[in-house]
Amino acid sequence: MKKSFRNVVIIGLGKTGLSCIKFCQQHGWQVAGTDSRAHPPCANQLNKNIKTVFGKISAELIDHADLLIISPGISLKEPVIANAIQRGIPYVGDVELFAQNVSAPIIAITGSNAKSTVTTLVGEMARHDNINVQVGGNIGAPVLDLPTADLYVLELSSFQLETTFSLHTKVATVLNICEDHLDRYANLQEYIDAKMKIYQNCETGIFNRAQNYPFKLNSSISFGLDAPAKNQYGILEHDGEKYLAKGKQTLLNIKKLKLIGQHNLENYLAALAIGDAAGFTQNAMLQALEKFTGLPHRCQLVHTLNNVAWYNDSKGTNVGATIASLKGLGENISGKIILIAGGQGKNADFSPLQPIIKKYVRKIILIGEAAKELEKILQNDCATQKADTLNQAINLAHDVASPNDIVLLSPACASFDMFDDYQHRGNEFIKIVKQL
Repeated sequence: MKKSFRNVVIIGLGKTGLSCIKFCQQHGWQVAGTDSRAHPPCANQLNKNIKTVFGKISAELIDHADLLIISPGISLKEPVIANAIQRGIPYVGDVELFAQNVSAPIIAITGSNAKSTVTTLVGEMARHDNINVQVGGNIGAPVLDLPTADLYVLELSSFQLETTFSLHTKVATVLNICEDHLDRYANLQEYIDAKMKIYQNCETGIFNRAQNYPFKLNSSISFGLDAPAKNQYGILEHDGEKYLAKGKQTLLNIKKLKLIGQHNLENYLAALAIGDAAGFTQNAMLQALEKFTGLPHRCQLVHTLNNVAWYNDSKGTNVGATIASLKGLGENISGKIILIAGGQGKNADFSPLQPIIKKYVRKIILIGEAAKELEKILQNDCATQKADTLNQAINLAHDVASPNDIVLLSPACASFDMFDDYQHRGNEFIKIVKQL
């Protein structure tokens, strides 16, 4: 960023906010920070000379700012922020600062689900192709903390895209969209509009044929689970075997892939389309696909006891993610699924769970703030039971599970009513299950 700012206010002092403060200090900008939390997680790492206001978002600091840097967890609709924006105070996020200061090509990935998996997989493809790549954003390190690289692969959330205006990408994709974050957005269309910003200023857009949201680009590649057209990615069947394919060319037998389920096939195909558009060699991409074992907290097999498999899908924080996990696991077992679900509902509509629950689930153990709402919606589709703690839920699931069943933690909800984040929830699940 060429302009020098006299008074920069960082709003939100978590990991991203701290990286923004470091960036501002490196550029010689006067910086202050504010957070609605009385004890922000990174407060003890701040220089004592930095002026801070905790416990509220400070209108006084904002009134004297000539730039606001807003962390992703802070809504632009917060009254003091909305008022400042209306008065014309410039605002950005960390991704915007990064975009204005980086020269290497960028691959940007968003979606309601699977963005961490695909982002990580694309990074692995680049490494297999001997490219000096850095992966970050909404996964791993904040973008401003990433070292210099020849290629950046960024996972971006809708929250980050709200404050990003000049990002130019070599490849960009919206993997999928389902109802999510309706506690922050007025409606689904507002959420979709935030996601679709990723296609602005991109050389090649990758899109999901099953969710072909309208966007206009000179160059695009699609992926989907059907047979692909020329230069597109999909599934072909040959001699009774199914293959990942580009056009009429079969690339890899899906039996060689370590992750099961239709949703993971989509993830593999999306990564191939992205890597193709980025210029990766095909051999390197296929090697990375064969070796990839998935990420923690995403349909992660953590234990098998008495022929019952226990899966941690704590990253399943919305309805679409839980549906994908139920289908991916349910269609590959002879038994049934015991589902542990619930948490903060984010104003979501849980009714799309009904048919998939009825087909694959024997019983649901419900936890958290959304337990009553989930029980009301799903009690006619399978047996339900509420638990006060995750530990109690696990023991109830253990009691009811039979050989060849799966116990699946896939909450369809956020974790913040009972846990620090989805990782904390998943790690607690793993710890308790391994003590059974």
